[in-house]
Order: sequence, then C-alpha cells, then structure tokens
Amino acid sequence: MIPSILFEIMLIGILGIGSQWVAWRYRMPAIVIMSATGLLVGPILGLINPEQSFGDLYDPIISIAVAIILFEGSLSLNFKELRGLGKPLVRISTIGAFIAWILGSLTAHYIAGLAWATAFVIGGLFIVTGPTVIMPLLRQSKLKPRPAKILKWEGIVVDPIGALLAVFAFEIITFLTANEPDAMRLLMFFGVSIFSAALGWLCGRGIGWMFETGHVPEFLKSPAVFTVVILCFTIPDEIIQSTGLLSVTAMGITLANMGISSVADMRHFKENISILLISAIFIMLTASLKIETILQIFSPNIIGYVLLMMFAVRPLSIFLSTIGTNLSLNEKVLVGWIAPRGIVALTVSGYFATILAEEGYQGASILTTLTFALVIFTVVAHGFSIRGLAKKLNLSMEGKPGTLIVGSNIFTVQLAKSLDKAKAPVIIVDNNWERLRIAREAGVPFYHGDMLSEQTEYNLDTIPYEYLIAATDSNSYNALVCTTFMPEYGRANVFKISPFDDDGKPKDMVSQVGGRILFDKRFTMEDLTDKIRQKYIFRQTTITEQFSYARYVEEKDNSTVFLYLIKPSGQIKFYSEEMRTVPGAGDRIVSLTPPIKEQEKIEQKLKSQRINGKPNLNTRN
Repeated sequence: MIPSILFEIMLIGILGIGSQWVAWRYRMPAIVIMSATGLLVGPILGLINPEQSFGDLYDPIISIAVAIILFEGSLSLNFKELRGLGKPLVRISTIGAFIAWILGSLTAHYIAGLAWATAFVIGGLFIVTGPTVIMPLLRQSKLKPRPAKILKWEGIVVDPIGALLAVFAFEIITFLTANEPDAMRLLMFFGVSIFSAALGWLCGRGIGWMFETGHVPEFLKSPAVFTVVILCFTIPDEIIQSTGLLSVTAMGITLANMGISSVADMRHFKENISILLISAIFIMLTASLKIETILQIFSPNIIGYVLLMMFAVRPLSIFLSTIGTNLSLNEKVLVGWIAPRGIVALTVSGYFATILAEEGYQGASILTTLTFALVIFTVVAHGFSIRGLAKKLNLSMEGKPGTLIVGSNIFTVQLAKSLDKAKAPVIIVDNNWERLRIAREAGVPFYHGDMLSEQTEYNLDTIPYEYLIAATDSNSYNALVCTTFMPEYGRANVFKISPFDDDGKPKDMVSQVGGRILFDKRFTMEDLTDKIRQKYIFRQTTITEQFSYARYVEEKDNSTVFLYLIKPSGQIKFYSEEMRTVPGAGDRIVSLTPPIKEQEKIEQKLKSQRINGKPNLNTRN
C-alpha cells in the first residue's frame, strides 16, 4: 500500500496525466488507458484504494469534480451551434431518451434479472453518456461537425436528465409501493428539479452581469466562477441527490449564450481543469473497485445485458427517435453506436445500489458490477472503433494535416496552391473581399470574414486544419491571431510571418508575442510578395541517399526560402526559426527558388539529354 494520502494524491495525478500523454503519443483512446491504469494500480496490484483512503471525503470529491466537468462542458453549448441540428437533437434528447429508458429497463429486468423497481431506476440512469467520456472521444476522432455536435450536445444535456430520471423512477416506485403513499415527497422532487434549473439560470445571469459591469476583477473571475458552480451544485443536491447536476448545466448554458468575452477568455483554463479532473476521477473510480466486482462482470446475464444495450437498445432509440429528421443513414449509424457511459453512471449507481439494497429490492447488489461492466465495455468498444467507423462512413475529417492561412495576398495564394497540389487541405481567411479576389481567381478555398470575430467561430469549420499561419500586412494583427488561437492549435502549430526588418530588428513591439516565426526571420511579408512578383518558383525536391539534405542546402541560393517539408507519411512540417527536424531520405522539400536557378536547371537538363541522346530520368524535379 501507499505510505500516505499525500503520496496517493500525487500518484493519482501522475497516473491520470500520464495516461492522457500515453493516449496522445500512441493515438489511443484516453479513457481506455485511464481505466486500465486504475484497475492495474487498484484491485489488481492493490497499491491504492482511494475510496478507503479518503473515507467520507471520497463521495464529495467525486461529486464536485463531476459538477465542474459538467459545467465546463455545458459552457460550450451555444445555441448558434444548433443551426440545422435542432430537430434531431431535441428528438434524441427527449423521445430517444424515453425509448432508451423503457427498452433499457425491460432488458435489465428480463436479461440481468433485476426487480422491476431496480430495473427502471438503472434504465433511467443508463441513458447518459456525458462529457467525461464523449469529449475525449471527440478530441481523438476528428468527426465532421454535424455528428460531433450531436454527440457533444446529447452527452451534456442528457447527463443531468438521466440522473434525474433515475431519481424520478425511484421516487415513483417508493410512492407506489409504500403502505402509506406520501404525495408531498413526489411533489417535492418536481419542485426541487424546477428550483435547480431556476437556480442555475439565476447564478449564470448573476455572475454574467457582475462580469459585464466590472464588479469582479480579472484575477478573481475564474475563482469566482468555480465557487458559484460549487454553490449552484451543492444547494439543490443537499435536498435531493443528483438535482445539482441540472443546476450546473443550466448555469453553464446560460453563461455560454450571454456572449461575455471574459467567459470565453477563461474557457481554455476551464478545459485544462476539466482534463485534470477527468484523469484523476477515472483513476480513483477504477482503482476503488474490488476484484470480486471485476470477476462478476463475466457472468452470462451481465454480458448479455451489456451486449443488448450496445447493439439493440442504443441503435433502436436513435433510429426511432430520428425518423423524419434530416440526419443521413451514416450519421444515424454512427450516433446509434457511440454511447460510452462514464463517471455520472458510476457515481449515481453507487448511491442507488446502497439505497435499493437497504429497501430489499432484488438485484440491487449487482448494480455496481452492472454499471462498471457497461462503462468498461462501451469505453473500450467505442473508444477503439469510433475513428475507423467514422472513416468507413465518410464522417471523419482525418487525412493530411490542413493549413488555415489568415490573409489573402499573392504569396499566400501561391503557398495555398502548392499545399493543395500536395493534397493537403488549405483555406485562406480574410475580411476584405477585394483581397480575396486573388484567391477566388486562383481557385483556392477561402472564407470571407474576420478570423477573430464570433461569427467566424461558428460559421468556419476549423476541424480539418492543424496549422494556422497569420500572414497579413499587420504584424500586430498577426500576433493577436496567433495569441488567440495558440491554446486551440498548440504553440508548435501556430506561425506568423517575420516582423523583423533587414537588420534583424523588430519593426514594432510584437516580435516576441504570438506564434513561431514562419520560414526565416529574414523574410518579411513584403519580401515574400516581392519574390512572387520576381517570378520565384515553388519547387519540390526529394531527398535521397545519394542527394543528401546537406548537399541540397549547399546547392541552394541564399535568397531561397525553405517553405515546408512533406514526410513519406504525408505529414507536413513548416520551416521556422525553431525547427529541429533534419530532413532525411524520402522527405520532399518545397522551396521558393530564384527563377535564374530554375532556368539553369532546365538548361542543364536539356544539355544532359542532348549528350545522352535520351531523357535523363534521374534528374531531380
């Protein structure tokens, strides 16, 4: 066992973030790695048992973490995303959830052998997916916008609905089976649910108003939001379990649709906190399981129940609820398959397992096992299959990494054409219609709008693009664009054109702000456009064992601009001041070469052909 609680907390953090890193490094589902790690250090090796170590603090820690994760997810639910999705999403979240509840309850009773009361409680709970499992899957799978938005909205909106549905089923069953039915208890449940939604809305409006009017200083905004989230969750949850989830969801959606800039500024910080919490909670929950629970998973009735939930209940609920909507068959298949269960299902089922067992209901003792089985099977199956299935259904945006170029001019258009020739997605964004004329005439994909505007955020699909290049005439604007999108793209993938002058000195105060300097600090936007006017050539050269990179550099003119290299895998790497990659055999280098050098190579090729009397097939191009 671990020597102290402090050491255990440290180990949970390391294992959680370490699992996330391994998943990123080897392109595997993060939730699968986290679950496997928790099982390994918990019930298998017996190194930690967070539930036992934390004692009475275990449940409150899990509950608050779930509330923060759910709030962070709901903060991304802007109603502008619902254009074209309103009808199918409403159907899935209402009719689909109801169908899944009924079918899931019938399956729990007839296959898993649960009493009707227990079956309807667990059937309501198992309609949830949730941001703790959906968000990591969406990050890795790169789905097209429509199915991605449907899965995200469903996961966050249905999360509190499922928990409340389980509580509602329990209250109804308690009311119907009681010797002296208490209608006030049932009315109290509905009253507290309405109060929870209203409290979430009031907290959202209140904190939003305080931010807009300057009543909260910048350094206190994030702490203030998290404090209000905990308050918003705790008050209703103390009255009736799980109603706090509805409250924080309502608060997040309210804030998301108020258009407050400071809330958007905090989004990346909250996402980072959410990732940390998801990592830690998954390790804690799986490490706290007992070995008997894991072995019980392989019972025929439990496996049968899980398979029916995955292959019958979920697909049927999606297909039946989306009849008459504009969802394509492929979208229905994907959404009907992807429904991993996560933290909310595990935490709420633990609560009901205790309550129902005390009431003497049949099957209550296997609720934790049943829930964990569904979580593990769905997390593994959906985690490993979502990317392949999305590709097969043509709903994936995966492929060669794309490039989003901010600023339309003669250089960026030629750069975009070269990337397009390399079969890499590319788009040029500019708010000036006249400047975009160059891109339009060249047949390059473009978007008319300001990259920093809210309208562009909701109308421009940025999923295919892994690189961002700020290449306008304004160094300040380039730096601002890079700074804004660095958290989303990552510092290594955000570039700006050099703000330095001919003497290597910055033209203004933005040289150290924003992304990495693209190509070489010697080449400013003016230099690059001048080279295009001087008829410089975009040239692609393949590095071989005979023609090494060192020889290639030696032969190049000093005015040549090394643009990017294409790896044999198709990956693109842009040259920059901080580039550490040394091109090797098989890499193709794209450069902007002086026209005189190009003419010399053509003459050399023609001369070689005349000498040999036939074309020289080994001439590099």
